Amino acid sequence: MISETQLKDLGFSEKEARVYLALIELGPSTTTEIARRAKINRTTGYDILESLASQGLVNLMGKTKIQKFFAENPEKVIVFLENKIKKEQDRLRQAHALLPELLSVYNIKEKPKVRFYEGIEGLKEAFEDTLTSYGEILAYAVGADMFKALGHDYFQNYFEKRKEKSIKVRVIAPDDPGSRAVAMNDKKQLRESLLIPKDKFYFSVETNIYGNKIMIASWKEKFALIIESEEIANAQRKVFELAWLGAEQLQEKEGRQII
Repeated sequence: MISETQLKDLGFSEKEARVYLALIELGPSTTTEIARRAKINRTTGYDILESLASQGLVNLMGKTKIQKFFAENPEKVIVFLENKIKKEQDRLRQAHALLPELLSVYNIKEKPKVRFYEGIEGLKEAFEDTLTSYGEILAYAVGADMFKALGHDYFQNYFEKRKEKSIKVRVIAPDDPGSRAVAMNDKKQLRESLLIPKDKFYFSVETNIYGNKIMIASWKEKFALIIESEEIANAQRKVFELAWLGAEQLQEKEGRQII
């Protein structure tokens, strides 16, 4: 016997499920009969029947003295669900289109925030927040340390997610085997890397600058911070651009290949 829960799982509201079940069990019936079976008042029952009718699930009998509703072929449930999915997809597209404007208002009105994340799962949550970026990510990265902390499989999955979202990244990293392994795939992973001498400029903390945020992760100490501030993010972008110029000049001076 089909249950209300099963219909609710398909997208029906609780009262829609009760009314629809009552109707398919009773057959052609009046609003009063359906409402009584569904255990709701007659006015609510009529409103729900009208709503279900507008979605093609129920209909009115032909010309009769007493108004009766009947359920359409249950195959119409598929059409009902397809329409719901289409509406949700339309809303999702509208939300994505509206997001930059919402963020611009949000950034102006909200005070700067600092969020703290701890442990392996905390590092993952903080790092994946960079996938919300609506522009280029600027990063100081540490290949060997990050792979040791979260594993190669995790980062390969992250790189694929970033690529799917068409988020580009520029990276400055110490020249170690881990960083070189990542940089080899720069082109197909929408990344541009500059590797700097590990013996002179090694750092073990990852920093990502994106949108109005800065994510700082300590792979060794297993914690991360996200600072949400337009002013600080813009200042750090300028610092990164200066570091990028310095890294390019350093590579040219030492005859290193720019990855």
